[in-house]
Amino acid sequence: MTIKRKAFVVGAYEHPTRYAPDKSTAQLHAECALGALADAGLSPKDVDGYFGARDIPGPNALWLVDYLGLNLKHIDSTDTGGCSYLIHISHAAQAIAAGKCKVALITLAGRPKSEGMATGTAPREGEPDRPDVPWESPYRNTIATQYGMMAARHMYQYGTTPEQLAWVRVAASTHAQYNEHAMYRDVLTVDDVLSSPIIADPLHRLDCCVISDGGGALVLTNESIARTLKRPMIPVLGCGETINTQKSGWPDFVTTGAVVSGPTAFAEAGVSVRDIKYASIYDNFTIMVIAQLEDLGFCPKGEGGRFVQDGNLISGQGALPWNTDGGGLCNNHPQNRGGITKAIEAVRQLRGEAHSKVQVPNCDIALACGPGGVMGTGHGHATVILGRE
Repeated sequence: MTIKRKAFVVGAYEHPTRYAPDKSTAQLHAECALGALADAGLSPKDVDGYFGARDIPGPNALWLVDYLGLNLKHIDSTDTGGCSYLIHISHAAQAIAAGKCKVALITLAGRPKSEGMATGTAPREGEPDRPDVPWESPYRNTIATQYGMMAARHMYQYGTTPEQLAWVRVAASTHAQYNEHAMYRDVLTVDDVLSSPIIADPLHRLDCCVISDGGGALVLTNESIARTLKRPMIPVLGCGETINTQKSGWPDFVTTGAVVSGPTAFAEAGVSVRDIKYASIYDNFTIMVIAQLEDLGFCPKGEGGRFVQDGNLISGQGALPWNTDGGGLCNNHPQNRGGITKAIEAVRQLRGEAHSKVQVPNCDIALACGPGGVMGTGHGHATVILGRE
C-alpha cells in the first residue's frame, strides 16, 4: 500500500529558543506541540495519534502523552536517532492511510546546551549492554573523530578538499543571516572556516554543527480534515528508511544510508532528483552533506565536493537551494537530533513562508533527509519527499 497523498502536513512549528535553562524538556515538548497545532488550526483534543522518540522525558512515551493530555488511538515511539522524526512522518502517513488515526502529532525537544553537553568532542560511553561497547569504548572514539575519519577517507578516495567542505558551511551561513532565531548569523567565507581550529582532522570547528536547546513539532492529517483547514495542502509523496550496518566489520565509510532511503522515497513519490526544487539535507558535519548529495543522486559518487563549491547550495545563486534556515551548522540542532527541523524548513518552502531572501520560487516538490546514530556504528537514514497542491 502506498502512502502517496494519503496524509498531509498541516502544522509545523520550530521552537524559537536555542538556550532554555528555565524550561523542562516536557515543557519544550508541550510548547512545540501547541505551536504546531495552533499553526494547523487544531487543538490537543483533535490529536488521536502521537509519534515520538528517545528524547521524550521519562522511561517511555506514556508519561509525555499523559502530560500533554492526549486521548489516543495510535502511538509510535520508534527511535533511530536524528532521523527518527522523518521516519515518524512515514509512519504517521502509514497510520493515517490505514485508518489507525486521523490527526498525528510528532514532537522533538531537548536541552543539551543547558546541560553542558559537548556534542561530538567527548566520548560517550553509551549503555553498558550496547553490543559495540566492549570493542569500541577502549579506543575512546568520539562522534567528531568518526566523521573526521569519514572526511579523510572521502578525500583519499575522491580528492575532496577542505575548501570544498568549507563551502557547505558558507552556504549555511549565507542563509542563516536571514533567520532571526539562528544561533550563528554571521556570513562566513571559506577562509573563515579553514582558519577555525581543527577538531578532528581534517574537520575544523566550523565544519561541525551547533549545540542547542529547543525543539519542533509537526501535525499530519488525512485529506478530508486537511481540506477543512486554512493551511496550504502539503501532501506526503514518498518516504524511505533504512539501517546501514557495519556489514560485519566491512563498512563503506563514505556511503550513507541515503543510497537506500533516497531511491525508495523517489520511487514512491514518482519523481527524480531533477524534480526537487529544494532540499533539506541533515548537516551534522559538512562531510555528511557531500556524501548524502552523492548517495541521493544529485551528483555522481565522488563528485560531491565539486558539486557544493562556489555557492552551488545557496538559494538564488546555486543549482540546489539547501537548508535555507541555516541548518544544523548555523541555525538549530535541538537535542542533537536535526531530522524534524529539516522537515519544518521544507514545509516553509512549500508554503512560500521561508524568508523572502531565500524563498525558492514556485517550490512544489521538496526533499528532507538525514541520518540517525553515527556513521560507522548504528547508522540509520530516512528520506521524505513532500509536495504542494
